[in-house]
Order: sequence, then structure tokens, then C-alpha cells
Amino acid sequence: MSEGRSNAGSTSAPTVLRMILGRRLQERRQGAGVSLEDAARALRVTPLTIRRLEKAEVTLKPLYVEKLLETYGADRQEREEFVAFAERANEPGWWHTYRDVLPNWFSAYVSLETGATTLRTYEPHYATGLLQTRDYARHVLSGGFPNASDEDLERRVNLRLRRQVLLERSDAPTLWVVMEEAVLHRVVGGPEVMREQIERLLEASELEHVSVDVVPFTAGAHVGACAPFTYFRFAEPELPDVVYTEILSGAMYLDQRSDVVAHLEAHNRMSLLTSDAHSRALLNRMRKEYS
Repeated sequence: MSEGRSNAGSTSAPTVLRMILGRRLQERRQGAGVSLEDAARALRVTPLTIRRLEKAEVTLKPLYVEKLLETYGADRQEREEFVAFAERANEPGWWHTYRDVLPNWFSAYVSLETGATTLRTYEPHYATGLLQTRDYARHVLSGGFPNASDEDLERRVNLRLRRQVLLERSDAPTLWVVMEEAVLHRVVGGPEVMREQIERLLEASELEHVSVDVVPFTAGAHVGACAPFTYFRFAEPELPDVVYTEILSGAMYLDQRSDVVAHLEAHNRMSLLTSDAHSRALLNRMRKEYS
């Protein structure tokens, strides 16, 4: 995945498997000493197309993969393994059925989320999507998509709840949430909805693989007081750490080491502004205020 903004105008959001395959093809080409130009001639395409294949910016056709591996001197068994991987990589993810309400720039996020082993988020405005209750999610999405039909709104809510299944997997990722106290004071849907949402955060914080840190107002100005972001780490060595951050009309996916480190350090610094005990005490106090 290349650094930069991915928006709704993109033709195809990459899946984790496609990114892995692209990286492996790049490594295989470089290991064979084949230039982009020579690889392009083998497929009768431009070098830019080969670069986009390796960056998972376009669909990796099995026939293209086989021809490239043949050019790189791979034997039959290796070619067959790569082709089988390409076929798997091109299978749509479960979120494909929600494509009518899922912006293309966010489908990449869902793929990364599904494949990550570690998720670290910073949330200044709302409870993170993976821990939202149905009613809270409905009100958040209603505010974000004021012109959506009731049907589309319900599908967006169902998509958000479907994403939460990954926390119930046997190989569930580690989720570390750092959120601002302001999240607890922003009344979304009324006191009852807020109380239920805070109870959900308290329950989630008891899970071994979930941490919820609340940065109190008393922390004052700090390094992370900015837009929400999510950091992804993967088990596969081919995949770099990735940071996702939103803007009003799209999103940025960053994998340059300097950008990733800056966000990771900010997350670490913010977590030091509170503690598990203080966060739970604050959550419990706010739950009582909404009773």
C-alpha cells in the first residue's frame, strides 16, 4: 500500500491478501534481477502497470501472475502456488455485500482491520466503531450521513456491528483504544444510549485483548490532540505497519516509517496521561451521571 489518500473515486480498494501478493511479486522480480521494463514487456503493458500490480492498486489477474512468475524463472510448483494465492486474493471480502453503503476508501480500512494482529486507535470525538452499541452507532451514523435513507442507515449500522465480530475470534487482534474524556460528555442519542455505551466500554475493557484508556480533561494540551487515527500491525512480514487517518471527504493511509512512528509515539504518550484505574473510575462516574 502506498502512502497517500485513497478516496471514493478509486477503482479498487486493496485487500490484505492482495497487498501480500503484490509484495511477494515485487520481491520475486527483484530477486530474479528483472527490471520493471522487462516485466512490462512480458505482459505487454507499461512499467507503471507492473508497479501498480506490486502495490496492489489493481486486481492481480491469475494469468498475469503466472506469466510474471514464468518471466522470473519460477518453476511450475511455485507458479501454481502464486496463482492459487492470486485467486484467493481476488475473492471479495465479507464487506463486499455492503458496497452500496461502504465508501471505497473505507473498504480498505475494513480489510486492514480484519487482517491486523494489533489495532491502536485514538478517538477524540466518539467511541471507537469496534466498541459501539447499536443505538449509539445509529445516532453517530445518522449525524454523519444526514441525508441517508432509513434503509441505508440501517445497513451502515449492520456493517459497523458486523465488523465487531473480529473481537470474538479465537485469533482476535489486540485492540488498544485511547479516547478523550470529551467522548463521554458528547451526548449521542440521549442519556440511556450513553449509559449503555459506557457500559459496553467497561465490559470491553475487561477483555484480555482490549484496553480502553480515557485521557481526562485535566491532561490539558497534549501531542495527540488532533484527528482520529488507527494504527495497524500485521503478522505477515511483507506488510508494513499502516496508519489510517480521516479527513472530511476521504482518508489517508500512511506507511512511510516516519509517519507511522510519529503516530505510534503520540499514542504511547497519550496513554501515559491516564491509567487503567483512572479510566475505569471516570467511566463509572459518567455512567452514574447518565442514570
